[in-house]
Amino acid sequence: MELIIAVIAIIVLAFIVIISNIHIVQQSRAYVIERLGAFHAVWNVGLHLKIPFIDRVIRKVNLKEQVLDYPPQPVITKDNVTMQIDTVLYFQITDAKLYTYGVENPMAAIETLTATTLRNIIGDLELDQTLTSRDTINGQMRVILDEATDPWGIKVNRVEVKNIQPPADIQNSMEKQMKAERERLQAILQAEGTKQSAILVDEGQKEAAILRADAEKQAAILRADGEAQAILLVQQALADALKLLNEANPNDQVIKLKGLETMEKVANGQATKLVIPSDLAGLAGLASSAKEFLK
Repeated sequence: MELIIAVIAIIVLAFIVIISNIHIVQQSRAYVIERLGAFHAVWNVGLHLKIPFIDRVIRKVNLKEQVLDYPPQPVITKDNVTMQIDTVLYFQITDAKLYTYGVENPMAAIETLTATTLRNIIGDLELDQTLTSRDTINGQMRVILDEATDPWGIKVNRVEVKNIQPPADIQNSMEKQMKAERERLQAILQAEGTKQSAILVDEGQKEAAILRADAEKQAAILRADGEAQAILLVQQALADALKLLNEANPNDQVIKLKGLETMEKVANGQATKLVIPSDLAGLAGLASSAKEFLK
């Protein structure tokens, strides 16, 4: 009976040992396995069985892209301005073996390397260049860090300078400078607006004067054209009257009578001198004969 209990105990113990040495590796994970203290294999996604007391999982590695947000670091620019700069690092482990055996405490190593690289890059730039060259700084840091961490099985995908804080006095000076620049631009815009307004007013007055002169010109042309048309009509009427008179073949008495009517119109005018024809008596007699005839 004791033997049976011992066998059952051994079987249960063996079952527990086997179960405890079965490992399921999840997606985006990798297990680094050592056998008798030496590197043996890297387990990727799936079911794996470890040899008890011989194999050992030395590290479980996360293969997803990870983010490290570093606190502000003091850096000195080329023109000796001390400022605080904080960075964000996006990286991914590409080789679990190199990540495990490449460097002791890889996260601390990356942080230190990031700080020193940032100081080296900023040390070659002046303050104005530092404030306006974020893309350049990001690109240089990514290239340097990616190359340096490659033996550690780490790929640096992106580096971002999150915030740049210059000293308080320099920041106040920059704010005053920006304020003065905004005021200068505002003054220029106001002056330009006043200038454009004056130009538009002058152009409007000029166009109005041109339109008035053109209108007066057109009115004068129309008046002159009307007077010319009136004179032509009067002359045409006279010509028609003479034509009809000639066609009627008038005698001397009619002609003299027309002449008398003309003299009457002349006498009613504003002339100061009159030229009286020599045959005035004949005209007077003709007038008397005309009056007797009308009676």
